Amino acid sequence: MYKNPYGSVALITGASSGIGYETAHKLAKLGFRVYGGSRRGGESIRYDEGAINMLQLDVTEEESIKRAVDEILEKEGRIDILINCAGIGIAGAVEDCSGEEALRQMDVNYAGTLRMIRMVVPFMRARGNGLIINIGSVGGVFSIPFQTLYSSSKFAVEALTEGLRIELKPWGVKAALVEPGDVRTGFTAARIYAKDCKTTAYGARFTQSIKQMEHDELHGKAPDAVVKVILQTIRSKNPPVRRTVGGMYKVLVFLKRILPSRLVEALLDMMYPKSNVK
Repeated sequence: MYKNPYGSVALITGASSGIGYETAHKLAKLGFRVYGGSRRGGESIRYDEGAINMLQLDVTEEESIKRAVDEILEKEGRIDILINCAGIGIAGAVEDCSGEEALRQMDVNYAGTLRMIRMVVPFMRARGNGLIINIGSVGGVFSIPFQTLYSSSKFAVEALTEGLRIELKPWGVKAALVEPGDVRTGFTAARIYAKDCKTTAYGARFTQSIKQMEHDELHGKAPDAVVKVILQTIRSKNPPVRRTVGGMYKVLVFLKRILPSRLVEALLDMMYPKSNVK
């Protein structure tokens, strides 16, 4: 069993694909009793040491979350670790994104994370122990052009986690952020485009920026790199506020703290779009 200060029962949202899927399988192989949440549910899997029990769980629906949490508590009596991986990405210039699309983005990435926390925290407080890991993004540190809705939702998750950590201190419950950069997952193919981007005034700038993002994601780190950082966080008795995945991104996050905002903006402007993308 993987030694950690919290316990062996883990609930992971977005466990049917990407980072959530890889994390669920890794933890199960290490001996955790994993409950994987997915809108469609799925088949449970048994390993020699642990298991993945798939549950139907939609982070946008309170009743769906409650059913899943109640089922885990009935079987296990506790939830030791909550890992919020569920998320979507909506692309488009701010001008082309409707209020409805913005609310959808925030509903899944931010409010979905909030709903999960609200449902699980009372039981962690009662036990005086527990760990919440929110999967943020480097896009929650730097606002990425033409993915501004996505960045906004991840900025909000950053603020949520920072405040949550302080609020939970008296009960010994921990919260932390993991901030991936570009990762090779199905997130690229699943990206949603704002309806009005079909007739966007931003033309080649929008098209080339999206191509650059797709290129960087498809040539990014494997999900295992993120899982490794999640495991480091689980093993930490006092995890840091955030862990950024990838050496280059650690440097960029550090530079944002020390460079003037206008210079940071200029650096991002150089990155998106790139005229040599084909």
